[in-house]
Amino acid sequence: MGKNRLEAFSDGVLAIIITIMVLELKIPTGSGMDVLVPVLPSFLSYVLSFIYVGIYWNNHHHLIHAAGHVSGSVLWSNLNLLFWLSLFPFTTAWMGNNHFEPLPTAVYGFVLFMAAIAYNILQRCIMATDGCSSVLHEAIGSDWKGKLSMVLYLVAVGLSFQFHWAAQAIYVGVALLWLVPDRRIERVMNEG
Repeated sequence: MGKNRLEAFSDGVLAIIITIMVLELKIPTGSGMDVLVPVLPSFLSYVLSFIYVGIYWNNHHHLIHAAGHVSGSVLWSNLNLLFWLSLFPFTTAWMGNNHFEPLPTAVYGFVLFMAAIAYNILQRCIMATDGCSSVLHEAIGSDWKGKLSMVLYLVAVGLSFQFHWAAQAIYVGVALLWLVPDRRIERVMNEG
């Protein structure tokens, strides 16, 4: 099965996710700087989620490019990832509109955690489809960034109820960790 259709569909869904997120931003009434203060939490939530969607889009591109074959399990695991990413507009708006209150912050982190798990499942399905000698299998290695990210998301979810600003700092920190595209796949593909 070809991978072009999978990548095109995923790109379309990610574009729609970003579009929905930006449409959730409310335009303030008035023209002074003071009218921007109430919408600042929503804008900051949007920026963080936009960065996360961009990170997933970039790494998903590398992941699918490294895949040799697409199987039914790859298609379903990709849909699982897209499902969790499709919840970003809801959790982004809820967290921003409620000024980073504990429960919306925790739910945002839970969705980040589930998206990370879904991405990991997609990686594993591609590696299982392509076999042990696959480019992806060699490139991923121990995947310490992926594992660390999942642990940090869980820590942040727990912190959300007492120290929601610490949870926000963790979400920003994990995004910064992934901001530079994952070079492992590029490196292995260039070597091969």
